[in-house]
Amino acid sequence: MPDTLELPSVRSPNPQFFSRLIHEKPVGAAAALVFLLFVFCGVFANLLAPYGFNEINMLERLKAPSWKHLFGTDNLGRDMFSRCLYGAQLSVIIGLSAAALATTISVLIGLLSGYLGGKIDMVVQRIVDAYMSFPELVILIAVVSVVGPGMLQIIGILSLVLGIGGSRIIRSAVITARENMYVHAAQSIGASTPRVLWRHLLPNIMPPIIVLFTTRVGAAILIESGLSFLGLGVPPPAPTWGGLLSGSGRTYMFQGPWLALAPGLCLTAVVYATNVFGDALRDLLDPRMRGSK
Repeated sequence: MPDTLELPSVRSPNPQFFSRLIHEKPVGAAAALVFLLFVFCGVFANLLAPYGFNEINMLERLKAPSWKHLFGTDNLGRDMFSRCLYGAQLSVIIGLSAAALATTISVLIGLLSGYLGGKIDMVVQRIVDAYMSFPELVILIAVVSVVGPGMLQIIGILSLVLGIGGSRIIRSAVITARENMYVHAAQSIGASTPRVLWRHLLPNIMPPIIVLFTTRVGAAILIESGLSFLGLGVPPPAPTWGGLLSGSGRTYMFQGPWLALAPGLCLTAVVYATNVFGDALRDLLDPRMRGSK
């Protein structure tokens, strides 16, 4: 008999998760790479952009895509590739910040409403119902018209708009999790409500929270682009993708189709990749889904 007892090695779940993502959801893995590339370009836009986002050169105006200007130039000779990179930077800041705040709001409302139940749940859910009866775009336009355009205003408004609606998803997960035996055991030994929420319920509803966050990133980017297209987003000269579509992209799209195609394709690729990646995460993390094991 050996003198020492060898303990079995415990492998980290991260390599196994990434292996499942690649083998079971190859489209989701490709979407994750596109999303990471988008985040990389946004974070390092200052280093990757060959020109300044507002660097004007009238001698190069409305030039078609070439090796010198990968996405062509606009009506003022500004490099569209550089402007799209800086637009990705703004989209990263707004998308991730708004999604993080919106997910936090959803978790707070969903946890309290789903766990406490009773009259509190009824009142909160009727307020959520009343909010969800209004079109989101109408609410956004009305609020932005009052507080004014700007990055901080857009992040705050998007976090409230997306957070209140997303609380329904968290609430349903909490209602399911609170009926488990470990929650009843914690309650029977006198655990306080904050301890039950923080130590027992929150860790067990992390899969829907992660999926909600990823889908909210794409929704925030798309809504911000829509507001910028309407002139209610981040004000010029900041080059947002929606602003590029609304400004020179719409005015000179027949003379230079690349002015609308470049930001439009960037926006389409990022939002699509984010949604596909979130869908793959849902299939892998949710044990009730068919794709999970």
